[in-house]
Amino acid sequence: MIVERGLYRNIWKRLSAHDQMVFIAGPRQAGKTTLTRILAEDFNNSLYFNWDILDEKRKLIETPFFYEDLHRKDASVPLIIFDELHKYSNWKNYLKSVYDRDKGDYKFVVSGSGRLDMYQKGGDSLAGRYFIFYLWPFTLAELAGNNISLDRFLSNPVQVRTPPNETQPIWSRLTQCTGFPDPYLEGTAEFYRIWSNTYRKQLLREDVRDLTSIRRIENAEMLFSLLPSRIGSPLSMAALSRDIGVSFDSIRNWMEIFEDFFLVFRVAPWTRKISRAIRKEKKLYLFDYACVGSPAARFENMVALELFRAVSNWNDSGSGDFSLHYVRNREKEEVDFLITYNHTPFLLLECKLSDDHASKSLIKFQKVLNIPAVQLVNKDGICKLISNNNQKIMIISADHWLSLLP
Repeated sequence: MIVERGLYRNIWKRLSAHDQMVFIAGPRQAGKTTLTRILAEDFNNSLYFNWDILDEKRKLIETPFFYEDLHRKDASVPLIIFDELHKYSNWKNYLKSVYDRDKGDYKFVVSGSGRLDMYQKGGDSLAGRYFIFYLWPFTLAELAGNNISLDRFLSNPVQVRTPPNETQPIWSRLTQCTGFPDPYLEGTAEFYRIWSNTYRKQLLREDVRDLTSIRRIENAEMLFSLLPSRIGSPLSMAALSRDIGVSFDSIRNWMEIFEDFFLVFRVAPWTRKISRAIRKEKKLYLFDYACVGSPAARFENMVALELFRAVSNWNDSGSGDFSLHYVRNREKEEVDFLITYNHTPFLLLECKLSDDHASKSLIKFQKVLNIPAVQLVNKDGICKLISNNNQKIMIISADHWLSLLP
């Protein structure tokens, strides 16, 4: 089974309409290679190159513009796909020469399992020569196919709408298997556990060890093993430093590396207009979230990834300047998420496993920020709309509301 990845194909179409190369970054095994091959189906002429294949690596080094040997079916512009090229020490200079020589005559897409801006920071700049977007594991909003337009969402995110397609089975499968294509499509807990264990070891012992300066990989593995129990709370690096017995700077460095390799993502607090807001500690979430033991924390992680995907896609497609935050004060009153639009608070979101009464913190911070609010409940059949001064709070089943996200 191949999922067409329509949300990402739409971003590709918008970005590839220009001369710039298009970079596709994201977690390993999220489906980047499959996506590039789907994109190639729209071209009569295409060529796929993978740096991890020795013969292809040799070909590029010996004949830098090897793609000129492509056997064409017609005179249309070819698509050239470079996969994992960031592992080549001179990749930036190479792509600069490729672009400067052949822009307009070819379309170039570059994919990789890192941020594509973290490797080999020296070398000639590629500024102005590429656009980048990020491909994430499957989310409910992508798989359900119920998406409303972004304009409609921005006009009123708390409108009552009925999804045209059933969402609960998809949500349940994501809960058990995550949205990485291999375990999701296989659909069993046993396969997920085997896959997740192998995936984690591959990333930490191969990619992270080989491409970074980490020397004590066993300490990094210990740190990562502690993270599932920290989901949903502001992350104290000082506490992690004490738990593992390494320096604060080591913890901070390893966390940044985990982010660069898409093992984790972090959400920063929002402080403006919030009295006694906490300012430094970010909340942490995993892309491979099915290993999180607490049902409440796992649910919050799933919602975090749905929102993170949406904000990322909206930014990548040039639809505005969006960001994801949370709200918390020193009295430990908290709302799980805040979406901002062009640096202004737009929507508050709270996660509850089963409570369909409006959270006191959600009511309080909504009054402070004066914006719409949604309380997502991990239970079927919930849909309420209540008033809070001149604003509305929607209390709704998570799979219902999330499936409609643009």
